[in-house]
Formats: sequence, structure tokens, C-alpha cells
Amino acid sequence: MAGTTVTTKAKKKMLQARAGIAALPKITGMAFGTGGVNESGAIIPHSAEQNVLHKEVLRKAIDGYEVVSDTKIRYSCTLAENELAGVYISECGLYDADGDMVAMKSFMKKGKDGDMEAVFECEDMF
Repeated sequence: MAGTTVTTKAKKKMLQARAGIAALPKITGMAFGTGGVNESGAIIPHSAEQNVLHKEVLRKAIDGYEVVSDTKIRYSCTLAENELAGVYISECGLYDADGDMVAMKSFMKKGKDGDMEAVFECEDMF
């Protein structure tokens, strides 16, 4: 699995929040896409300058989060049976309350069946 890319926009927001210039918007959703691999199945990494997935197909509010440690929070999002049925998902990302992508990850294609839910988890850590 490819590494997670934290966006430049997210880094800028963190720096501004630390300086007291602006409040840091919370993570509110997860985006899913089909552009994380090329035709031969090789993973296509994201650039920190991107603010969108390669080929986004759905944005959905997160189910919630779990504080794993002082430096790690795990976000989860459930795709219902009817969501993205028959679609091969190969990238996902976390976005904030402003709608800006915070972090993105590409991975091998995962097929989504129409008769089952699928839970995706993304970790935010330092």
C-alpha cells in the first residue's frame, strides 16, 4: 500500500492554527475514488499539492473516530450496501469541515459488493 500524502493545504492550516491565526477545521468526511491505480494495477501516488483525489466518486460523513494514542486517531466510514456497489475503490482521503482534502492514500483495487457494507478506516498520526 502506498504511503499517505498529507496535503500542503492541511499543513498550512495546522501552522496557522498553532500561531493563532485561524481555527483548525475538524475532519468531517471521507472521500472515495477509483483513480488510485493505473491500467496495469500500479499504484499512483498523490501529490501534496492536490486537493482532490485522482478520480473521486463519493464523499461521505465519517461514522466517528477512535483515539488510539496521544499521537494517533483512527477515523471510520461505512459504505452501505447500495453505495458504490460494483465499483473498484483504489483511493480514499479525509476532508475537513471546509471541504478541503487533509490526507489521501492510494491502494490496490478493492471491489465493493452490492449485498454487503464495507468499513474503511484512515489513521491520522504524528
